[in-house]
Parts: sequence; C-alpha cells; structure tokens
Amino acid sequence: MTRIIAGRYGGRRIHTPKGDGTRPTSDRVREALFSSLESELGGFDDDLTVLDLFAGSGALGLEALSRGAQFAQFVESDPRAARVVQHNLKELGARGSVTRTSAERYVAEAPGGTFGLVFIDPPYAMATDKVASLVADIRGRSSGPGALFVVERATRDPFGWPEGVEGLREKKYGETTLWYGR
Repeated sequence: MTRIIAGRYGGRRIHTPKGDGTRPTSDRVREALFSSLESELGGFDDDLTVLDLFAGSGALGLEALSRGAQFAQFVESDPRAARVVQHNLKELGARGSVTRTSAERYVAEAPGGTFGLVFIDPPYAMATDKVASLVADIRGRSSGPGALFVVERATRDPFGWPEGVEGLREKKYGETTLWYGR
C-alpha cells in the first residue's frame, strides 16, 4: 500500500498491485513531482483533466484528483492493476475512468481529447524512442493546447522530447528521473 500525499484525500492509503509487474512512484518522488506541478500549473483547478498512462495503482492520477483536478483517465493493460485502480477510485469516491488496454492502443484509438496533464510512467524496459513516439501521438490526438507532460524513466535511460514538445526541465531522484515538457 501507498498513500495519497496531500489534498482532499491526503493521508488516505491506496492499494497497489501485488507482484513486481508494476513499479509505484515512491512517496518522495511523488511529493517532489506535485510540488513542481503546483508551481508550473499555478495549482490544480477543477477544469484540469488528467491522463495517467501505464497507471499501475493509479497513484499519480489519484494524487492529481486529490489536489483538485476535475477528472482522470487511467490506462492500464494489466487486468489486476486495472482492478486495483478501479478499487482505489471507488474507495476514494474520486472522478475517473479506467481503460484496460495498452497505452499505444489507447492513444491510437483515442477519439481526441483535452487532457491538460499527461503522466507517462512506462516500464523502464520500454525503449526511449517508443516513449517519445507515444508523447508525439498524444500531443497530436489527445492533449489540449499547452498540455503539460511528465515522463518518468530510469535515470540511466536519457529521454528526448519529440518535435513540437518543449522540454522544460528534468529532475533526478536516484534511479528515477522526471522529464517535464509542454
């Protein structure tokens, strides 16, 4: 189990999928991430919609909802993890939806959207160029103007933004690095 850091669900525990199929973002990294996001976004308002790809337990999207985001779309291919996210949403009474499919398929079939904040936390084994391609596809189909992207990768795997996305900064936390782009 892990916990929501702050906001209306702050301190509440959420379930995480059993086994090593997912890698939940640590509390320390999530706390730093959301501090940066609060600064970059000027806070979370009730117009903000969030896309949480490779959702795992849903901790990133749930944290955004806790801090005031309007809605979160969670995408997770593992059926057990998708059930955990659904359970967490129900337990918290949070506004969100879970789609059980691969991130690539979701993005390819997305009807378009206006996500203002996009979390991409793929398995570390996923090739960097594949992650960049996902960002490019989301930017073209599913993100609103000025959407903020956060990519979480292993520090040992450098990341480069695709054309059309401006890299804002990167923050290293031991084995994990967060890349922010618009």
